This record gives sequence, C-alpha cells and structure tokens, in this order.
Amino acid sequence: MEDGTSKSPTHCGVTDDDVVQWDTREDCEVRQILDRIADKWSLLVIALLAQETMRFTELQRRIDGVSQRMLTVTLRHLERDGLVHRTVHPVVPPRVEYTLTPLGASLRETIQALVVWTETHQNDIASARAAYDDRRRGEAALTSV
Repeated sequence: MEDGTSKSPTHCGVTDDDVVQWDTREDCEVRQILDRIADKWSLLVIALLAQETMRFTELQRRIDGVSQRMLTVTLRHLERDGLVHRTVHPVVPPRVEYTLTPLGASLRETIQALVVWTETHQNDIASARAAYDDRRRGEAALTSV
C-alpha cells in the first residue's frame, strides 16, 4: 500500500500537499455526496426550496422535465442526506411539504456561486464549444478524404 493511502475504502483523504483527493471509487463518501448534490434535479430542488417551502406538485410544476418518479427519488435522497425536511400534515387528503434543513440551506451560497459563474462564463463556453465542433468537423473531413 502506498504512503498516504487509507485502508478504509470510504476514506477520501488529503494528500501530503493538502490538496483534497477526489477519489474515483464508487464507495468514496465524498464522491457519493458530490454525486448527490451535483445531480441536476437535486440542484434545482435545493435552489427552489431555498426560496420557500413547497409541496410536491409545486416542485414538479416548477422543474421542467422532471418526472414524478425522479422527483420522488430525488426528494427521498435529499431527505436521507439531511438536506430536506418532509412534513406530512394530518388532513384529508394528506398535505406534504418540503423545506430545506439548516444543512441544506448552507448549500445556497455555493449553488448561487455556481450559477453566477455559469452566467459569467456562458459565452466563453459557447465559443469553446463552437471552436471544438469546428475542429472536429475539420478532422472528420480530413479522415474521409
């Protein structure tokens, strides 16, 4: 085993250079958490719930393209991770509301920073994509000759 390598399969430690190691193993807890909160549906749910408490149908209506099943799975995962709180009101029919927990609310600034970065650099990314596509078309034209 290499120096600095943890024997624990879920440990994603810090290297000697104090750079966080982004472990690619599926059983890495850091990777699992990043996979969860970086999922497109999770980001949208967290962003919406950062504004207000919402019912399932409100979330589904506001998130374009999410299926009922995918929203259900996403909410369950976020609830399990302690990011979302589910409240069932004892009325007929039952009314269920979702709100961010303090832990979930702590992601708001991080998500907002990501949105601001994306808005700031969207034209740069569009230009890079166009240049890449042009290069690929040029390469394909050369190989077909």
